[in-house]
Amino acid sequence: MITLNDYLYSGDTIFRILQNYMDDLRKEAKKNRNEIDMIHCNFLLQIRELLAHNDFLTAQSQQIREFYKYMAREYPFLAFTFRGRIKSLIRAEEKFNSYIVEDIYNYYEKNGSYPPIAELKQRLGCFRDLIAYRIVISMPKCHYEDEAEREAAEIHCLYDIANILPGFLEERGFTAEPANGVQESTSHLMDETIRPYYRDYISNHGPYEYQSLHITFYDNSSRSYMEVQLRTKAMDDVAEIGPANHLGYEKRQENEMSRRELIPVGENRYFDEAYERGMRLLNLELSKLDVNMFSAENNSLINDGCGLYRGRLILPYEHLSRFQNDLID
Repeated sequence: MITLNDYLYSGDTIFRILQNYMDDLRKEAKKNRNEIDMIHCNFLLQIRELLAHNDFLTAQSQQIREFYKYMAREYPFLAFTFRGRIKSLIRAEEKFNSYIVEDIYNYYEKNGSYPPIAELKQRLGCFRDLIAYRIVISMPKCHYEDEAEREAAEIHCLYDIANILPGFLEERGFTAEPANGVQESTSHLMDETIRPYYRDYISNHGPYEYQSLHITFYDNSSRSYMEVQLRTKAMDDVAEIGPANHLGYEKRQENEMSRRELIPVGENRYFDEAYERGMRLLNLELSKLDVNMFSAENNSLINDGCGLYRGRLILPYEHLSRFQNDLID
């Protein structure tokens, strides 16, 4: 079985590693008539296209920047940041394999049999966040004496921005993708017309206190999907350094990947291969990798100059409120 790990010690660039892994995986998939590995190759092809032909990101980021400029005009007293990233190769590979393990395990647990290949393939075709942008807003405390009023104003601004964003970007060549009922908003602050496009983790927040608004767009010029997340700073703190932070997410993902006891080894090759690939990635010792433009002292001290592990930053913008900017008239 071919795994990404086998290519991470060659000293090659991330692009060459990805190309070699994809080429060899495709050959093996054709030889073994493995339909899931063919889907896997198509998934890797999307990542390769982002790395090899990413000129469109400049144009795409410029359109996102137009919304940044709009917000600076319309919300002068609001502080906010815009960030953008391409998902890292390791994170993307982990996620692809975890979807396979999760779907097969859950289906088997419920039905005592394995899911049809067509159903599994459909699930694996739903990746929409290889490119993602995040808008984080904050209403500075100097604008409100009462904290409850400040928080209410902040939430109101967040939903107001969410209501405007789809129409703004659709005028600039993007198409909002329906969320198909996933985490549909129950907030009275969200307009009925755009409600079907958002996954609202604020009015439907889960057990780890994660809160955010998510929407997916199709970029008609580059023919790629991108996700936009909208949060307040308090929500972003929970996601970055609080109960919903990525280390906690990784630990939960590791627990998901380690679910092995229900499905006997050798009974479902798709589960076995995805499980093995996922566990090997989770157990990587990053300091031993030999990838051009990447180095690590350990799994915490990482200098990821190629987007292998932490992703690639494509849009950093920050706007301070008028009070913070000392631009009070």
